[in-house]
Amino acid sequence: MEQNLELNQLAKEALREGAKWTFFLSIMGFIGVGIMVLAAIFMTIALSSVPSELDSSGMFGAMKGFISLFYLLMAVLYFFPIYYLYKYSSKVKTALQFNDSNLLADAFVNLKSHHKFLGISIIVIMSLYLLIAIGAVITMIGSAAF
Repeated sequence: MEQNLELNQLAKEALREGAKWTFFLSIMGFIGVGIMVLAAIFMTIALSSVPSELDSSGMFGAMKGFISLFYLLMAVLYFFPIYYLYKYSSKVKTALQFNDSNLLADAFVNLKSHHKFLGISIIVIMSLYLLIAIGAVITMIGSAAF
């Protein structure tokens, strides 16, 4: 028993307006990803020119590669939700333009993927915070015991 869902003019206008804003946010996100990649390249170049004689402990040498890698990793992770948001906005615009319900369904699949990626990211980050807090408590208890 399949029921058809029809959108009234208010819903279409809300989707059209939302698509404009999500398109803007996705373009700004792509620019942010580009800046992160440029920052990684800049850090690689700038930090490789620092002489290793200035670092007596060897800690700075290990950090040089990590900083650039961190920026690249963040750019890659940030790309996917932005890409899903871009696909959502472009498909909503096209679906409303041609009154295509299948394309609108594809747009909502991209929106679901965007939200799912962000939700999983938040779960991972909160889990890391919890592990860091537990590690800090164990470290404090261990240092207090000695």
